[in-house]
Amino acid sequence: MNHFQNFPQTNDLYIFLMVVKNRSFIQTADALGVSRAYISKRIQTLETNLGYQLLHRTTRTLALTPQGEKAHQWAQEILLNVQQMAEDLTENSHQPQGHLTITSSLGFGRRYVAPLLSDFVTQYPNITLRFDTIDQLQDLIAEHVDLDIHIGNHIAPDMIAKRLAHNRRILCASPQYLERCGRPEHLTDLLNHDCLIIEERDAPYALWKFTSAMGEQQIKVSGKLSSNNGELIRQWALDGHGIMLRSQWDIHEDLCQGSLIRVLDDYWQDADIWAVYPTRLNHSAKLKSCVSFLAAHLPDRLKQSD
Repeated sequence: MNHFQNFPQTNDLYIFLMVVKNRSFIQTADALGVSRAYISKRIQTLETNLGYQLLHRTTRTLALTPQGEKAHQWAQEILLNVQQMAEDLTENSHQPQGHLTITSSLGFGRRYVAPLLSDFVTQYPNITLRFDTIDQLQDLIAEHVDLDIHIGNHIAPDMIAKRLAHNRRILCASPQYLERCGRPEHLTDLLNHDCLIIEERDAPYALWKFTSAMGEQQIKVSGKLSSNNGELIRQWALDGHGIMLRSQWDIHEDLCQGSLIRVLDDYWQDADIWAVYPTRLNHSAKLKSCVSFLAAHLPDRLKQSD
């Protein structure tokens, strides 16, 4: 059984995480404003204290040893717990503090989440945050994301999710397209139409799944145009290029103005808006404040756009 003489310092664990992230002693030294020799010494001290080599180092490559892989996982958890301990000791219920990394899809994030986060940091000035928009699935833990504002009802089982607002995706097309190509009357009619296909974060490509009075149904569609950008799909629909499946929050104004017309009204996708976060952040006051703020204000913002 291995016994190390000294417990590792949290500062050394942090430097270790930085070295792994940057895959470089030099880049880590530059980022922290210290010398490469200092970084090398701290890693060596950490390895001595733990009694294992954590990194394979050559002049060109840097990789984790098997023990380094385990140490990396533990270091992330330890530093998170230390951070949460500090927050718990210093913050009060009215002034949560700390940093949050938040993500959402591009269109919804730009239109709704970003303005709400602006209001949030105004109300909670001791919280700093980074907000990124990304239209693809991601590993929140691996990417160090505290909170994802997610559209769609498929949630990873190891995540905690709180519904922020109800939403549906519905089928629609421009009056010009429907006049030219006809209006579908049955779900199978979509097979004979140009469908505008978007690859959503959580959906198989071109497989449209619906809820209806007849239960769950799905259909594999096709079309001349596809994109991973929902704003492009919406514009192509407005230009008369086909039928699209799009969230109500994005097209409500178009429907009201008549520039888009809903078709196959009896079919829809439930695609609610969720706050999704790792279970390890369940007791974070700063996260709870942010989720509560979004839950309180997002539904009203969506109604204002109706």
